[in-house]
Amino acid sequence: MARFLLLKFEPACLPRVSPVHAERKEDDMPRGDKSKYTDKQERKAEHIAEGYEARGVSEKEAERRAWATVNKDDGGGKQPGGAGRGKRTGHPAAHKGGEKGGKASASRTAAERSASARKAAATRKRNAEHHAHH
Repeated sequence: MARFLLLKFEPACLPRVSPVHAERKEDDMPRGDKSKYTDKQERKAEHIAEGYEARGVSEKEAERRAWATVNKDDGGGKQPGGAGRGKRTGHPAAHKGGEKGGKASASRTAAERSASARKAAATRKRNAEHHAHH
């Protein structure tokens, strides 16, 4: 014989939604104050947003994703009073590069890849010489 549990829902059982959140639409930009972010974090967000826009994401969505990535990376604003202040970061978002790699080199010719490799080798050699003298 099957037993059924009857639940009685009363207003106190339902989650409370503040009027501020009730009016927000899902695609609205969060109204977060960016004053606690450092210049470097703002540059990082701008750079990430440009990358998304280059891939066809709308400006609004690109900005939303960029700030989400900065928050994921740094845990919030690094200025005094910010949530990420004093917290060590493992840069989790930056580790996705390897997963997306291969596409860039696949679209380049062998000559372009070779030129890039020569340039990188020259830079490493120049940096090694510079650091050897100091």
